[in-house]
Amino acid sequence: MGQPESREYRAPEESELPPGQRLQRGWPVTHYGPVPKFKPERWEFRVFGATADGEKHCWSHEEFSALPFSTVEGDLHCVTKFSMLGAEWGGVPARAIVELAPPAPAVSHVMVWAEYGFSANLRLSDFVADRTIFATHKDGELLTAEHGFPLRLVVPHLYAWKGPKWVRGVEYMTADRRGFWEERGYHNLGDPWREQRYSYQEEPGDGPEL
Repeated sequence: MGQPESREYRAPEESELPPGQRLQRGWPVTHYGPVPKFKPERWEFRVFGATADGEKHCWSHEEFSALPFSTVEGDLHCVTKFSMLGAEWGGVPARAIVELAPPAPAVSHVMVWAEYGFSANLRLSDFVADRTIFATHKDGELLTAEHGFPLRLVVPHLYAWKGPKWVRGVEYMTADRRGFWEERGYHNLGDPWREQRYSYQEEPGDGPEL
């Protein structure tokens, strides 16, 4: 991927915050468990499950790094109620991955898999949204290990847990299934503008059929 240029900071406005959120200066480190050690020779990004051709698609770290580099501006809203506004994320748009490894027609959701078995489920429409991106950079700087290097998913219109750190692959699914945090009481959809924080707030149709 091409090297990004540094970017001027844009001062955000409090009015841009979803309900219940507070403006965060800086970027706190939040995650569960240890930071994985990155071994580039063993790293692989996989797309599997209900692919259009029935095959698994894989990229080494060198191959993934050679994919076209794009940038998007997007906020990061943590379910713990802090928001970081107006960041520039650089990396590979999720839509580009879908174009390179198309899903089968019946696919409605994806599961994004990360190190240590962490996962997050997304509707396909959220996954292919214009600003959903597999990020390697923030504001022109390479991500640190604590913030998800070498790869994290950013889904600006959803709570940040829907974008796991240390991503390793995507599973195409023909039915919804809860991810790691969704199985532990977080809302299945995670829209910050509707304050969809926890599973007890779910309405009929928000979660997988039992």
